[in-house]
Amino acid sequence: MTKVLVVDDEPAIVRLIRDYLERAGFDVITAINGEDALQTFARSGPDLVILDLTLPRLDGLDVARAMRRAGDVPIIMLTARAEEADRVAGLELGADDYVTKPFSAREIVARVRAVLRRAQAAAMHDDIVRVGDSMVLDAARMQVQVGGSDVPLTATEFQLLLHMARQPGRVFTRAQLLDAVHGVAVESYERAIDAHVKNIRRKIEDDPRSPRRLQTVFGVGYRLVDGEA
Repeated sequence: MTKVLVVDDEPAIVRLIRDYLERAGFDVITAINGEDALQTFARSGPDLVILDLTLPRLDGLDVARAMRRAGDVPIIMLTARAEEADRVAGLELGADDYVTKPFSAREIVARVRAVLRRAQAAAMHDDIVRVGDSMVLDAARMQVQVGGSDVPLTATEFQLLLHMARQPGRVFTRAQLLDAVHGVAVESYERAIDAHVKNIRRKIEDDPRSPRRLQTVFGVGYRLVDGEA
């Protein structure tokens, strides 16, 4: 059974999310503060984390940062913060998605299913994708090598890069990339793509400030070039 860790300091919200996820067939564990979240995370090894950004003892962004250092488990941010900067900060730490309070419990279930599908989608294709002479993506194993070295990507980052790698040179709009990796028909956030691209560039580019592989097409979107121009 898929295990989901729900982290929030509001008991009513925890109960609501837990009840809906359990009805949907998930195994749910909970934590009420940042320190408890990291201890539960290390002990239980969840398949996905729903993480409130505003937590006592240890801020949710610090918790997300620590979880990312430990591995690539999918993270959905849960927050009352409406400011764009907060959402971008979480996404740039490697969060896969976000939900803003107040929210529908059904939306939470849909987002969880979508992020898990995203994490599993690449493994359905047993193939190797090469981009130029230096980048190799192993879809079945969700592994990327650049210049012979392994590059750790989150599930969302990998799926985004793989989608572009299958059509190198094609220019994708942000909306097209959201459709490719989001997988659920709810209001989306195109700046999320910018945050994921920034993360990918930090990992695959020699100089992320002057990217040669994952290029911006101003006013349109992004493309992954076949070779380094």
